[in-house]
Amino acid sequence: MPHQHDTPRLPAARGPVSDAVIRYLRGTGPLPEEGDLASADVYGDDLQLALYVCYELHYRGFAGVSADREWDPDLLRTRAALEHRFESALRADTPTHDGVPEAVDELLVEPVDGTGVSFFLRDEGELWHLREYAALRSLYHLKEADPHAWVLPRLRGRAKAAMAAVEFDEFGGGRAERVHARLFADLMTDLGLDTTYGHYLDAADAETLATVNMMSLFGLHRRLRGALVGHFAAVEITSSPGSRRLAEAMRRTGAGRAAEHFYDEHVEADAVHEQIVRHEVIDGLLADEPHLAPDIAFGIDVTGYLEDRLGERLLAHWRAGRSALRLPLDADGPLPRNSETSLIS
Repeated sequence: MPHQHDTPRLPAARGPVSDAVIRYLRGTGPLPEEGDLASADVYGDDLQLALYVCYELHYRGFAGVSADREWDPDLLRTRAALEHRFESALRADTPTHDGVPEAVDELLVEPVDGTGVSFFLRDEGELWHLREYAALRSLYHLKEADPHAWVLPRLRGRAKAAMAAVEFDEFGGGRAERVHARLFADLMTDLGLDTTYGHYLDAADAETLATVNMMSLFGLHRRLRGALVGHFAAVEITSSPGSRRLAEAMRRTGAGRAAEHFYDEHVEADAVHEQIVRHEVIDGLLADEPHLAPDIAFGIDVTGYLEDRLGERLLAHWRAGRSALRLPLDADGPLPRNSETSLIS
C-alpha cells in the first residue's frame, strides 16, 4: 500500500476555473479568465476544487509542480478572487448568533432527533458507508490540525499557550506513532483504503472540499484568526460525542481495532480539549482582543453550516442506497449493493 507521505498528483479538472488553474500549474496554459471566476458556482465543484488546489500548495504541494508556485503572485491573485467569493458567500448565507456565549452554548446541546451522519453510521451504517466516510474525511484527517497550527503566531498569552497545548496533543504529544494523522491512516488501513495523502481528492464532492477550504482560508489569513478559533472550538466541543458514535459504528461493523482506536482516542482527548478551548483559548483571545467576538461566533456558526450541507448530501445518497462519492472506491473493498448506479456526476 502506498505511503501516506507520497506527494499527491494533480486532480482532474471539474470546469473551466479548475482546468485553468491545473493547466497553469503544469505550465501548459494561462490562469482563469475573470468572467469564469465571477460566474462559477461558489459552492460548486469547479470553484471549490480550484481553491483547494491553490491551498494545497501551502501543505504538501503536487508531484511535478515547482515549490515556487506557492508564492506565485499571479496565482495568489487568482486565489484571492476565489477566496473573496467564498468568504462573501459564507458570511451572507450562514445564520449567526449574536455573541460567542450563545454560539458556544448551542454547541453544548446534543441533538435530540439523532438524524446526523454519526447517528446514521452508528445505527445503520454498513462497512461501505464507513469506507466512503473515511475516504472523504481523509482530505482533512491526513493533515489533521495543520490548518489550525497557522493561528499560533497570531495569538498571544493565554490563547497561544492553550492552543499550543491542544495542538501538541493533536500532533501526538511528541510521539510520531500517536500523531492523529497517523492514527487516521491506520484507520484507513483497517478499512482497506489507500493511505496515500490526497488519494481520494478526485472522489470528493464539493461539500467536502468546502469544509477543508474553510479551514485553510481561516488559517492563512491573520485577519481571520478569530474565525479560526471559533471553527476550532466548534470542532473540539462537538468531537467527543460524535466520535463516541463513530467508535460504536466501527465496533458494530467489525471495522478493526485501529479504526475503533482513532475515534476512541478523540472521545477522551477532545473532552479535555473542549474545556481548554472554551476557557483558555476563547476567553484568552477575547480578553486580549474583544473586538474579535463576532468573528469567533462566525467561525463557530459557519462550521455548522458547512458540516450540515455535507451531512445532508451524504445522507440523501446513502439513504437512497447510492454512493456519495464522485468515483468508486478501489475494487477490492465492499461497494453499495446497487453500485452500478452509484456514480455522482
